[in-house]
Amino acid sequence: MALSAAPGCRAGERGPRCRRPWKLLALGLLSASSVLAAAPGAGAMSREEKRRLGNQVLEMFDHAYSNYMEHAYPADELMPLTCRGRVRGQEPSRGDVDDALGKFSLTLIDTLDTLVVLNKTKEFEEAVKKVIKDVNLDNDIVVSVFETNIRVLGGLLGGHSVAIMLKEKGEYMQWYNGELLHMAKELGYKLLPAFNTTSGLPYPRVNLKFGVRHPEARTGTETDTCTACAGTLILEFAALSRFTGTSIFEEYARKALDFIWEKRQRSSNLVGVTINIHTGDWVRKDSGVGAGIDSYYEYLLKAYVLLGDDSFLERFNTHYDAIMRYISQPPLLLDVHIHKPMLNARTWMDSLLAFFPGLQVLKGDIRPAIETHEMLYQVIKKHNFLPEAFTTDFRVHWAQHPLRPEFAESTYFLYKATGDPYYLEVGKTLIENLNKYARVPCGFAAMKDVRTGSHEDRMDSFFLAEMFKYLYLLFADKEDMIFDIEDYIFTTEAHLLPLWLSTTNQTISKKNTSTEYTELDDSNFDWTCPNTQILFPNDPMFAQSIREPLKNVVDKSCPRGISRVEESLGSGPKPPLRARDFMASNPEHLEILKKMGVSLIHLKDGRVQLVQHAVQAASSLDAEDGLRFMQEMIELSSQQQKEQQLPPRAVQIVSHPFFGRVVLTAGPAQFGMDLSKHKAGTRGFVATIKPYNGCSEITNPEAVKEKIALMQRGQCMFAEKARNIQKAGAIGGIVIDDNEGSSSDTAPLFQMAGDGKNTDDITIPMLFLFNKEGNIILDAIREYEAVEVLLSDKAKDRDLEMENMDQKSSENDSHKPNSEEAPSESQDAGAVSEEPEEGGESSAVGDSAPLSPASAASASVSMADQDPHASGPAETSAVEPACTPGDSQPQEQNTQTEASSKAHWDSKVQPMESILADWNEDIEAFEMMEKDEL
Repeated sequence: MALSAAPGCRAGERGPRCRRPWKLLALGLLSASSVLAAAPGAGAMSREEKRRLGNQVLEMFDHAYSNYMEHAYPADELMPLTCRGRVRGQEPSRGDVDDALGKFSLTLIDTLDTLVVLNKTKEFEEAVKKVIKDVNLDNDIVVSVFETNIRVLGGLLGGHSVAIMLKEKGEYMQWYNGELLHMAKELGYKLLPAFNTTSGLPYPRVNLKFGVRHPEARTGTETDTCTACAGTLILEFAALSRFTGTSIFEEYARKALDFIWEKRQRSSNLVGVTINIHTGDWVRKDSGVGAGIDSYYEYLLKAYVLLGDDSFLERFNTHYDAIMRYISQPPLLLDVHIHKPMLNARTWMDSLLAFFPGLQVLKGDIRPAIETHEMLYQVIKKHNFLPEAFTTDFRVHWAQHPLRPEFAESTYFLYKATGDPYYLEVGKTLIENLNKYARVPCGFAAMKDVRTGSHEDRMDSFFLAEMFKYLYLLFADKEDMIFDIEDYIFTTEAHLLPLWLSTTNQTISKKNTSTEYTELDDSNFDWTCPNTQILFPNDPMFAQSIREPLKNVVDKSCPRGISRVEESLGSGPKPPLRARDFMASNPEHLEILKKMGVSLIHLKDGRVQLVQHAVQAASSLDAEDGLRFMQEMIELSSQQQKEQQLPPRAVQIVSHPFFGRVVLTAGPAQFGMDLSKHKAGTRGFVATIKPYNGCSEITNPEAVKEKIALMQRGQCMFAEKARNIQKAGAIGGIVIDDNEGSSSDTAPLFQMAGDGKNTDDITIPMLFLFNKEGNIILDAIREYEAVEVLLSDKAKDRDLEMENMDQKSSENDSHKPNSEEAPSESQDAGAVSEEPEEGGESSAVGDSAPLSPASAASASVSMADQDPHASGPAETSAVEPACTPGDSQPQEQNTQTEASSKAHWDSKVQPMESILADWNEDIEAFEMMEKDEL
């Protein structure tokens, strides 16, 4: 956050106008300067190196921005693998992710003030003219209120803020007459219909042309919204009111914040993830600082900074006290239940919480900020990027990484506060990883799987709006900037709003004297101006001393997040029965289950099934414990299913002009060469076979020999295709889906299984690509003819020397596969075992199904008969910590999973943190059950 001293705040003065967190940053920077001066030999980065890295950030931005403008504009976003724009309705739907797209040139608007921060004033002037001339905000399209507010409204306001600043300087934007502000006001009015609820909380979506309740709006039936969605409006809406003098926007945003505050859980002072916009009931009652809540907390503190209203600071401090009391388990931040905050609701963390150390810097709580940031950095060093979610023992839970900027944001804030050159080295690592693993010829591609290095055809607008802004500011000196960044505050999308708005067109509002604030320790409020506490000891090694115990936390240990209930056990009551400890043969456990309303049924085939009826529980608290037990059991069962599956593989295009930059997510086969045991993979030029389906003898063996064969899915078994191309001399095979438009972005990967016969005779590697990914290779063949690929368990580091070599010189020695042969994999129930007939579709045996709310009356779980000490798939051993068997991947869950009384959870050595699952759908169903039966 860019901050400066408050206007009219004199040294030693106290009071609401003076009690601003931005003074803290000024003092922090002074402290940082003294630290550096006191320790010239402490590894400080040279000015030349900082300038080199700053210039590298500029080059990276140019690469991304120019490719968007060349290949995508006026579309909302760039698709960097296929070098074209993403237009909503013309690409396969990605669900809620697409709600950010409104056919309003999203990336350009989101990038406006970034251009000025990076000193690209000419490009900014041209971009503003394009926005004014080309962007239409009156589209018949349903968009997310939250995303449109922070990206588009925030982008227009940020662009307006720097435009008037440049105009005042007298060189650029002399023609500007507030056009961006006029567009922002138009958009603000288009968002207002979403607030037409009795609570004041907005609907999550709005039609830009027809609003919410119009017959043609196609929205307005939703009942729930996330807390961040309703609570992340005040900065943009208040700025719009103060820029224009129209108070209605700020009033609506304040009303939404007031409602959330009133609905907080009073005993814990926490808020849930999802709330009913009509009744104010909490729909999802777990609470954390990550997805669904994150920016609500951020905007409470920043609203105090920008608007000067003490009530926002008081609310933030009340919540912050609860966060540090219940959610913070240094260095972890774990979700808890709002009604039972001593009970962890998850065993994993999502990547959006990476913003929180930066917010703690603004708060002035530096030590936990350093601790959490260091933990996140260790995860990044292990996986190159921060996975979308990871467990408390630092295994990958959700493997995607859409180039999120939150970690870079916190890195910048910690450097500003400490001046520690360590954070410059962290930023350097981020730059290197982006260039090494995410850079592609047409921009930067999101990571489909951080374990394999495969890409997704996606470059979100926030990558340009935030990532390059924070990285450039990290390495920039004051003289590198054309304006004083300390005069602005960053929104959650890193858009710049001037601090002078605090004294402009103030909305007259009386403080809510009826609201009761929790009595807190005075230390929550004594960050005043001047700061009454010493931010850092006079020790240049202060930050390092906090980081040091955590530097090996990921690689050498698997810390277990122990709940405070377990820590505080003694003579008090026993904690609830946990799924990991349950033994079907233990009479005491069975009695506990009965008390929680959970019945155990022995099935004829030896399995054990659990069914809960909340109305049969001894009390409402016991019913809630039973609900949690069932959720844990679903997580545990789902994880065991996932650990039996093979991870995705990678097809990496290594020839000119790709040189390893394009990585495609591929499905594995349960026969042929095991790529996880052949780290070099198989490399060779590709060739299309005849017949293309590969279901009979290959008629062009001379073209296929010593090549990797491309073939189409369908009309015969996968294993038959493999045998035919192996007989023709191929060194590997890629099966391309025949379902037009299919993509790993929208469809789950599956494994190619055998034909029910012995497949030991198949020794070459086989991989499966969906239609979209396969077409990338076919298009490359049409354009470049000779295309060389690498089949491997995960993407390999690209060889920089390869870019300077003659492609043809390596043909003779680059086709050989690894000479070792791996035995074929046994067939799993989750594999697709048979190809569809002409015009048919393949079926997946044992596919998981989402938990349906219809089953809320009696959720059931059964358990699988399996050796509790069985190791996980060998394929994941190279990317896992030594103490854990395998990573989990997001997939749908069943309410029933097989097991017997001698199940995994019979062994108490299994840590709770190995129980992983994405139970969004599960918790919704169980919340319905709780509502219906309690």
